[in-house]
Amino acid sequence: MSTIMKQQTKTDAKNLEELLANLSMLCPASEISKEHESIVADFLSTETQHRQNHRIARLLSSCGMKKNQVRTFDGFDWNFNLKLPKNDILAFRNANWIAEPQNLVMIGDTGVGKTHWGKSLCYEAMLKGESAYFITAQDLIAKIKNSARPEVKLARFGTHYTVLCIDELGYTAQSKEAGDILFQIIAKRSEALPTIITTNLKPKEWGCLFAGPAATAILDRLSYNGHFLTMIGPSYRDKARRK
Repeated sequence: MSTIMKQQTKTDAKNLEELLANLSMLCPASEISKEHESIVADFLSTETQHRQNHRIARLLSSCGMKKNQVRTFDGFDWNFNLKLPKNDILAFRNANWIAEPQNLVMIGDTGVGKTHWGKSLCYEAMLKGESAYFITAQDLIAKIKNSARPEVKLARFGTHYTVLCIDELGYTAQSKEAGDILFQIIAKRSEALPTIITTNLKPKEWGCLFAGPAATAILDRLSYNGHFLTMIGPSYRDKARRK
């Protein structure tokens, strides 16, 4: 057997072992005859792809977004506002922000792209097989307050989803109860799971949003391994309306 053929045989065997291990198959690669290795490997590769597609579909079905609400970075018009911190958001996107949990707070007026970027980061997390949930701050608080078992809902948002994006924080004033709910969620996720926030208020203005010490406590948790991006410029929605 030539050197090239030997290398190919080793590669095929290694690939088969990896496929069996990834799918938690009990049959060892050594039990599969050489003439069947290629057929089995092809089948396992197809099964792996189907499982991945099924997992992504399942994650998308419970991510807080409908299909027509999903966004991607490729679908974002970077040219409509050249003042946007494009390099900063792409640096965060390309960083290991999920495995090494990093928070992101995007600050800016309505229509500058915060929600689009938040949805895009959630979508990319799901493509990697991670769970993600996108929800407005108001809806998040309502879900927990109106739940028959608020503590269960609170724990779910605090620990269940790998990525949590809380949209539109700051558009409505929050009660002390609401501030406490948000703090508990963010505190549970702190240092363990990444949280993304979009807001129209600068951090120094959060004191007018929450009652009591909640603003300082929430910012303290988000600041740990946190990135704060300020987005300025015209609203994309205004541009669309003018067209």
